[in-house]
Amino acid sequence: MKGEPELFVTLEGCEGSGKTTQARLLERWFDGKGLPALFVRDPGSTRLGEALRDLLLSPAGTGTAAISPLAEALLYTAARSQLVSEVIVPALAQGSWVVCERYIDSTLAYQGYGLGLPVDELRRVNDFSTGGVWPALTVLFDLPAEVGLQRARRRQDGPDRIESRGIAYHERVAEGYRALARGEPDRFRVIDGRLRTDEIHREVVREIERLLAGGMGQ
Repeated sequence: MKGEPELFVTLEGCEGSGKTTQARLLERWFDGKGLPALFVRDPGSTRLGEALRDLLLSPAGTGTAAISPLAEALLYTAARSQLVSEVIVPALAQGSWVVCERYIDSTLAYQGYGLGLPVDELRRVNDFSTGGVWPALTVLFDLPAEVGLQRARRRQDGPDRIESRGIAYHERVAEGYRALARGEPDRFRVIDGRLRTDEIHREVVREIERLLAGGMGQ
């Protein structure tokens, strides 16, 4: 890939696992270290991505429930392709870190394991659509699906289209993430999402520091 792949980090996890909170803390940490870092979200962070995000996450009952599983996966993939070409690759080429909330693994977990689409096919489509841009480090905040949903559904704006799906679906997603992590132990770092926010942050920083020191896979 173009740029510096070792500077690309993704944050993954089920609903309510704390990705956004940890991204904010990590952004302050990068600022404190004087390290250039761009924080983005998937889908989102481009004009096309934000439009598709609104469509895909609109609350159930707003006319989006009829999106088929395959169409859903391809819409997420389209948003991701635009994010990579417009934002991620240029930032990496300039020597900036990029930290992305969700990425390809979300599609593999949510539309693959969750909705039953073939994971290997989704992986191939996403590899093609992103030009083979994969993160050097993926931090997975592992949390029981029920706990995460309880957290997510306490938000004032109410559950979105994905959060509104049943517990069985979210349990498949959670187990899908664990399977992905087991399959790529050199890329994934799994952190218990039930830990305190500050404890999780320290674990995330430890993994970033290992990446800085060239210690991934050791």
